Amino acid sequence: MRIAVLNGPNLNLLGQREPELYGSTSLADIEALVREAAAPLGAQIEWFQTNHEGEMVEACSGCAAGPTVL
Repeated sequence: MRIAVLNGPNLNLLGQREPELYGSTSLADIEALVREAAAPLGAQIEWFQTNHEGEMVEACSGCAAGPTVL
């Protein structure tokens, strides 16, 4: 099983920007948790983050096209 996780604008700032509002967990921390949870299921995670809307749209379109996207 392959799972694509697409992260959009400013999520790269999680844990850094306004931690009192958004918390101190970084996007890298979340990625590690997702990969840890997926491992026992045999799931392969494809992780993608961009601050550019056009890249996000292309990544979504690529996911629909087939398994080798990101």
